[in-house]
Amino acid sequence: MIRVRFAPSPTGALHIGGARTALFNWLFARHHNGKFILRIEDTDRERSTLEANQAIFHGLEWLGLDWDEGPNVGGPYGPYYQTERLELHQKYAYQLVNEGKAYFCFCTPEELARKRKEAEARKEAPRYDNSCRKLSSEEIKKKIASGMPKVVRFLLPPIGDTVVEDLIRGKVVFKNEVLDDFVILKSDGFPTYNFACVVDDHLMEITHVIRGDDHLSNTPRQILLYQAFGWQLPKFAHIPMILGKDKARLSKRHGATSVIEYSTIGYLPEAMINYIAKLGWGCGNEEVFSREDLITKFSLDGVSKNPAVFDVEKLNWLNGQYIRKILPERLFDLCEPLLIEAYGTHDLSYMKKVVTAFHDRLVLIPDIVPLSAYFFQDEFEYDPKGVEKYFKAENAKAILQTLKDRLDTLEPFVKEKIEPVFKGLAEEMKVKLGIIIHPCRLALTGRSESPPMYDVVEILGKEKVKIRLEQALSRI
Repeated sequence: MIRVRFAPSPTGALHIGGARTALFNWLFARHHNGKFILRIEDTDRERSTLEANQAIFHGLEWLGLDWDEGPNVGGPYGPYYQTERLELHQKYAYQLVNEGKAYFCFCTPEELARKRKEAEARKEAPRYDNSCRKLSSEEIKKKIASGMPKVVRFLLPPIGDTVVEDLIRGKVVFKNEVLDDFVILKSDGFPTYNFACVVDDHLMEITHVIRGDDHLSNTPRQILLYQAFGWQLPKFAHIPMILGKDKARLSKRHGATSVIEYSTIGYLPEAMINYIAKLGWGCGNEEVFSREDLITKFSLDGVSKNPAVFDVEKLNWLNGQYIRKILPERLFDLCEPLLIEAYGTHDLSYMKKVVTAFHDRLVLIPDIVPLSAYFFQDEFEYDPKGVEKYFKAENAKAILQTLKDRLDTLEPFVKEKIEPVFKGLAEEMKVKLGIIIHPCRLALTGRSESPPMYDVVEILGKEKVKIRLEQALSRI
């Protein structure tokens, strides 16, 4: 049984990098009919918050990434909050101490800081000097009896290599001599990241650890812990980092980084899932994948070793593709509250017609507000370039006057009847249809671009069309 986990620290909202890690794990599990586990690594008590915890849940739920085991779901390998597993972590840390594979360290933070400075002065890499390794059992007992603060350090093999057989990066070799006796249990009794995740991954029977490559440097320490316990290693896969278009690491200056921010901006969750999946993974030249396609086609073989570049323009294009695919009813449900907030309550059928007119033109859901303003506001400015090009053109006044007269008597006022009025006038004047449409569009909307002209005329209705044509004629 394939078992993977997403193990965020609840110190902030779910960001794009975390969302991609969750997605890759989720897709891997679903592709192999395995289990996707959510584990909250909340041992950083100073920075972990309930709000961040809820934000992570909210982000995953918005993306549709359901977990088989974890908070709010339960499961046979819980608890799924690391702070609730404290006794387990302490038990295994002391097991290593009793086996001579870890030891108590009583060095104070001040001593460690001084030693780091001394090492830097000698132009050496700052690392623990193993001084507490040499303490006798009697010295240790005395220090413990006196109540001295202590940590537990892992006894690192001093020589040799630790090899990471990575499913994406291949073989990566680390020299043990560049590592040091790292802390596995802090003085407050809480485990460090490297220790807790090894214990929890083993006890939760995680088969594959799929995570960002910023964790690659942690992996040799974790492998050494697995070996010290005699536990079977999971398979490791480190996915590439995400960069902005300037090739700097993705951050807030590149735009929103919280998944929920993208929801607020107006992206669809299915577009985000598609786009995030493509950050570092590919399947031929395909760009648009349904959720089912992703589950079927995802594999770690398709994950690149190279950093992925976050391109908002490409995300916008993809979001537009998905907006065109959704049902009109869903689009209206997304747009209606935005329109009411901007323009107040209007007739429901009228608002639905407006939203439908822009179904193929939206890139982000909130775009509906500025794009549709002329359907809800009678006062607007004419596009200056449009005035020069269309209102000052030859026959512009005659065109608008004729349209006003003919549309004013038209019954029923529907686009099937409206279209022949425009085409008929073009034929009479022996001009291209655009010569008729462009000045009318400017008169009715104030803009040089809009949804199809016959739709605009029908939605606005006879009375508004008459008034706006008269206003435009007074300007020519």
